[in-house]
Amino acid sequence: MAWLVTKYLITAAVVVLISEVAKRSDKLGGLVAALPMVTFLALIWLYVEKQPAEKISNHAWYTFWYVVPTLPMFLAFPLLYDRIGFWPTMAACVGITIVCFVVFAMIVKHFGIELL
Repeated sequence: MAWLVTKYLITAAVVVLISEVAKRSDKLGGLVAALPMVTFLALIWLYVEKQPAEKISNHAWYTFWYVVPTLPMFLAFPLLYDRIGFWPTMAACVGITIVCFVVFAMIVKHFGIELL
């Protein structure tokens, strides 16, 4: 149980760090947020918990493929935010991401990569 609480605290600290850095600098906040820190932490947790190498490698592999269809959301957000407000923009970005993911999954399936 202590290990689980430790993982929560460290992971939460990363998210808080990103938001605090972003308050002070848009560019630095974006850079820190773009770093795959959560993925690094997940890989570390999997390794420390003695998961098989294949599971750890698969996590990194699938993380790459799941990140790609989320990228258009980062372009849509600043375009929509001033026009429709924060919460509608968040909802639109969720929709954009879902559509991009489904289309992307159908495309990469032709190359033997199963995401769904």
